Amino acid sequence: MSSRLPLMVILSIAMIDAMGIGLILPVMPDLIQEVSGSSLADAAIWGGILTTAFAVMQFLFGPIIGNISDRFGRRPVMLIALVVMSLDYLVMALAQSMWLLLVGRIVGGITAATFATVMAYMADVSKGDEKAARFGYVHAAFGVGFVIGPAFGGLLAEFGTRTPFYVSAVLAIATAIAGYFVLPESLSKDLRRPFHWARANPFGAFRSIGRLPGVFLLLVTYFLYEVAMIVYSVVWPYYGTELFDWSPGMIGFSLAIYGGFYAFAQAVLVKPAIRLLGDRRTVTFGLIGELTFLILFGFATNATLVLLMIPIVATASVGFPALQAILSRRVADDAQGELQGVLASLVSLATVVTPLVMTQVFAAYSGPDAKIYAPGAPFLLSAAIMVFGIFVFLRSKQRS
Repeated sequence: MSSRLPLMVILSIAMIDAMGIGLILPVMPDLIQEVSGSSLADAAIWGGILTTAFAVMQFLFGPIIGNISDRFGRRPVMLIALVVMSLDYLVMALAQSMWLLLVGRIVGGITAATFATVMAYMADVSKGDEKAARFGYVHAAFGVGFVIGPAFGGLLAEFGTRTPFYVSAVLAIATAIAGYFVLPESLSKDLRRPFHWARANPFGAFRSIGRLPGVFLLLVTYFLYEVAMIVYSVVWPYYGTELFDWSPGMIGFSLAIYGGFYAFAQAVLVKPAIRLLGDRRTVTFGLIGELTFLILFGFATNATLVLLMIPIVATASVGFPALQAILSRRVADDAQGELQGVLASLVSLATVVTPLVMTQVFAAYSGPDAKIYAPGAPFLLSAAIMVFGIFVFLRSKQRS
């Protein structure tokens, strides 16, 4: 790119996506109770419904938004999504009923496809050997946003449950304005292609992308990778409370440690790892590293040891952008948006399915009534899924 400014705006969009999610997390239980007049237990059920609605919309609309960006370009899609996102936050800030909050989460899930378009933009402006490192920068920006978001959200909540939504709206519209003035289009007109519903729906998109040589098994690996790693966000607070009697502050501190080191690994370690090991070996290193720590967390009984492991496990995340880079190189330049839409849908599908399974496993092996007391059981299940992911990835080399 001729200037670093557009790159900074793209990374800002990724960070705003994460911050917008993180800002509202601390206030959602209080907001739901305020709007619905229900108990905390009922609010948790509503929270699950809102989260699922968000993920389902991401799953359905990821390929649609990706294909639209392949037809009309990345810039208008990102800018329009940011404007709609800002309006969506305002609607949620003013909501006085649960159905309006639900509409807000549905619209939010659609606009969250911005992240896939950001990745497609990065693929457009990066040469083959730059892609993994730049994908790492995007993940690092997302990690930074997810660390900053909850912290600021908790502070802003002191001024009222609606305040984080207003701030999120301002951040989104400010980024849209900055993008309008400094963000050039990355997809040249000769690389744009017609929009077809057959490719835009998630199932048609999976079929279209999956038919490409050497891609299907990589998509399966990507999905299994996501399924295994979602255990952290789903189970970690309950795991820390059950095993170590951690307070909410301590849980937040442990997540902040992970987010900080995750951002560092994505921004600083991806490029040297690929230079030293190459893409495929970096992916293998990441998969095996994640597997090792899932097993260790599954059997852990010492809180200090767990905290010491967190920075190390974050370094294993270097495999993820390397896997995305391999996939990006297998797909034509005019289909990068579709690919990133498919990947976004896979993440959403994992987010819909995995929390239900992992929380049930945790409940079955925790508490005084558990026949076998093993609060780390969800991590061991994730480790088994990761073993399958490693096997599929190794098979993908034979099929490529």
